[in-house]
Amino acid sequence: MTAAPKSGAPKPPRVCFSLGVTGHRIDNAAYAANQARVLTVLREIFDAIDAVVAGEPILLGPAGATPTRLHSLLADGVDQQASNEALARGWEIVAPLPFGRDLNIAVSAKPETPAEARILIAGGSEGLSAETLARAERIRVLGTPERVFALADQDEVVAALYLAKLDKPDDARAADAFAAHTSERVGLAARVMIEQSDLLIGVWDGASQAFVGGTGHTIAVALRLGAPVLWIDAKAPERWRLLSTIESLAAVEAGEVDGADRMAALAALVREALRPAGEGETAEADVHAGARSLDAEAWRPRSDPLWHAYRRVEALFGGDGSPLRNLRQTYESPEAVATGSGAAVLAAMRALPGADPKLTGKVETDVLRRFVWADGVSARLSDAYRGGMIANFLFSALAIVSGVAYMPFGTGKEGAFFAPVEIAFLGAILGVTWLGQRGRWHGRWFETRRVAEYFRHSPILIALGVARAPGRWPKGAGTSWPEWYARYGLREVGLPRISMSRAYLRLALEHLLDDHVVRQRDYHEAKARRLTNVHRNLDSVSERLFVLAAVSVAASLLVTEGAAASIIPEAVVQAASKWFTMLDVLLPTFGGAVAGVRYFGDFERFAAISEVTAKKLDSVHGRIALLLAAPDAAIDYGLVADLAHAADDIVVSEIENWQAVFGSKNITVPA
Repeated sequence: MTAAPKSGAPKPPRVCFSLGVTGHRIDNAAYAANQARVLTVLREIFDAIDAVVAGEPILLGPAGATPTRLHSLLADGVDQQASNEALARGWEIVAPLPFGRDLNIAVSAKPETPAEARILIAGGSEGLSAETLARAERIRVLGTPERVFALADQDEVVAALYLAKLDKPDDARAADAFAAHTSERVGLAARVMIEQSDLLIGVWDGASQAFVGGTGHTIAVALRLGAPVLWIDAKAPERWRLLSTIESLAAVEAGEVDGADRMAALAALVREALRPAGEGETAEADVHAGARSLDAEAWRPRSDPLWHAYRRVEALFGGDGSPLRNLRQTYESPEAVATGSGAAVLAAMRALPGADPKLTGKVETDVLRRFVWADGVSARLSDAYRGGMIANFLFSALAIVSGVAYMPFGTGKEGAFFAPVEIAFLGAILGVTWLGQRGRWHGRWFETRRVAEYFRHSPILIALGVARAPGRWPKGAGTSWPEWYARYGLREVGLPRISMSRAYLRLALEHLLDDHVVRQRDYHEAKARRLTNVHRNLDSVSERLFVLAAVSVAASLLVTEGAAASIIPEAVVQAASKWFTMLDVLLPTFGGAVAGVRYFGDFERFAAISEVTAKKLDSVHGRIALLLAAPDAAIDYGLVADLAHAADDIVVSEIENWQAVFGSKNITVPA
């Protein structure tokens, strides 16, 4: 029989420093007066970023780095100035646009007449003035289809408002309606840019944060999301500074910042984004150790029954299915995911109207393969760690009972058998503990499980262009490489190159997001019921064992009193006392072991976490159902993105709660 081919670990993610840029248009007085100075400062900052990226060690191999990525809305002024500079450096340009590509060109090119606007909306060029054509071409060249993620779901409405404003230039209501819709769309595109960037560069005169979608507002949103901002004062570009909190905006007029300090702070920020934690060797060791736990593991296609103790406890006391059923798991290999568990998701992504043809391939290799690898490794480590601890509790009870089990058998050869048995159980405890601590079962399980959960639901986020802003990623307990690994794994895929329509949003909402939310809700509901049963049944068994222990002690006393009253023969008492002594040890010992298993497993708290998670997911499902029941005109990217963020927040919250329960329970002797 031919052996199955060995499963290979997915390639590690490639590191890509990403930044976004926002700034004034060319008609802003401060920027127009200092355009050349702004460009000089931008070049100095880009030089500094290039120097840090080039000087960083390649943490995950020689193919581990990619060109720096710049996100820009491509508006005339700072956006285009920064984009052209980035192109000259060989950086990648990605354009999250607030409208479809043609409408975006029509709005941004500032056509001189309504007729020109209609030509641009239709994707044409003939009949435009030289000035309008030049402005349109600058955007068209930068915003090629392979660079664009366009929020085109409201194009019909926005185009009508735009033309109404142009047709009636004196109608203030028409102008206000267009401005309101435009600001909202630009704000959504800016949020996408912020979520995809490690750093936001903002060229701003410091005048106002109130205009939604404006530079000041975008900077404020970035800071609220925890994204660092490099603010270049449009009035005095050389006075740029780094901002890290929304409160820092209150001090934008603070005194001069030392240039060397600023450059050092910028370099540290870039290094921090490129590394999983801290500086120097600590970070490099962290990511290498973490990556090894994924791609240097010997792949085992099936679980080992030797380590099934924890899952056997769930089967015995959970009340769902046969308690003696076969618990052996078969782990899906990365090579099989496209035709296995990931087939439905990939098919749904391919079926989205106007879908990026390259996206499903990237999701399969860069997301799903990494998910199933991390999931399989984590499941095996979970069995070893949790099964090992359950075994230790059982071995501890058996060792104690072995120490007194000789009593009913006297002191002859039969009794001598139990001493080596006790030593064997004690040795097993020490052996499991040594193996678990030496192999870091607990830590590696935590780390790989975090990686798996981040990747599990990410295809839905990727298809919608939704991401977790850098400042919103959880902080790991002791290690940060799982978050770093997942963030760069998703960053490698990046934004889909699409023009997002209402039909796209509806199908993604129904067949990707809602399907995932419902499956996860049902999983957590079943898990909560099962773990609640485990907790109650273990409690009941432990209590009954202690009750039986009390009964045994009472019976022993009664027998002794009977002998004293000459009711029971002395010989019977002597024979019975040995069994009573063993029962007096055995019953509370196993009762304590069962209670220890219940305490270690924390089934009640895990059930509560899953119950809360299920309720939150059900709430999101209800919101999705309401939106799906609405007419197509009500489908809006902002609403769908909010639902995707809500589901993502629930997942991350569940991970954090789970870590809080098991974080301190390292494998140890059951003392």
